[in-house]
Amino acid sequence: MKEIRAIIRPEKLEDVLAALEAAGHPGLTVSQVEGHGRQAGLTEQFRGREYKVDLLPKLELRIVCKDEEVERLMKTIAEAARTGEIGDGKIFVYDVLDAMRIRSGERGDVAV
Repeated sequence: MKEIRAIIRPEKLEDVLAALEAAGHPGLTVSQVEGHGRQAGLTEQFRGREYKVDLLPKLELRIVCKDEEVERLMKTIAEAARTGEIGDGKIFVYDVLDAMRIRSGERGDVAV
């Protein structure tokens, strides 16, 4: 099993959720996070003064899936989240050693 973590723009969430559901994988966890990469923040004005926003709001999606689903889901997320601009986000993949469904006690792939 693998865990896919995707950092995306908040405004792309609905597009990504719809694409994942259409791909047959509606289950995920979403967290609000802040950070920056090459985008490196923004300079804004408030009441005539400039200030720099170093950490930008993003969303982190977490999906646990079977190994054979990883490429398809990564492609689905990337296509739905892409704007072509700096700050579109990143996708990371991690190994998952085990999983357990609390309700039934099922383990491994069937728990996902």
